[in-house]
Amino acid sequence: MKSSYLFLADGFEEIEALATVDVLRRSGMTVNTVSVKPGKTVTGANGVTVEADTTIDKIDLTSDTDWLICPGGMPGASNLAACARLSELLVAHHKNGGRIAAICAAPAVVLAPLGILTGRKATCYPGFETMVDDADMTGEPVVALDTLITGNGPGNTMPFALAIVAVSKGVETASDVAAGMMFRK
Repeated sequence: MKSSYLFLADGFEEIEALATVDVLRRSGMTVNTVSVKPGKTVTGANGVTVEADTTIDKIDLTSDTDWLICPGGMPGASNLAACARLSELLVAHHKNGGRIAAICAAPAVVLAPLGILTGRKATCYPGFETMVDDADMTGEPVVALDTLITGNGPGNTMPFALAIVAVSKGVETASDVAAGMMFRK
């Protein structure tokens, strides 16, 4: 089974990270949380501390890697962008046609400087789109493409996570997960 990785840096947006992991795991996807710093303990933007499943120095991309996922939050997105190893992984995965998802500030702060949004439709937290010159920043809550999914903020985490499920496991599975959680658009 393919594995996905959700990256955590101090200052991450808790809802975007934890709800996404929850939804993906409910769908049967394998998703691992990854600290981008040496230790597994990471503290979110609102003071919630979590222990990641692993650290970034312990993962390598393989043919079984599905999604690389970046939550937003500040300074979480900036801390993700400052991680050279994460940038290397994102660029390599993108060049190999791999799937990448980012929400809130992360599309603009993490993905855009790496060229991952170039020529594509995307969205991000309002105000951050001014940091992106070479993509069609739509302002929509979620933009789901074949290998790129972006979301605009914490309030749209559920549609963001369900879009990842829909691309990976089909619309029916995403609908079943949403129904089981009593989520209605």
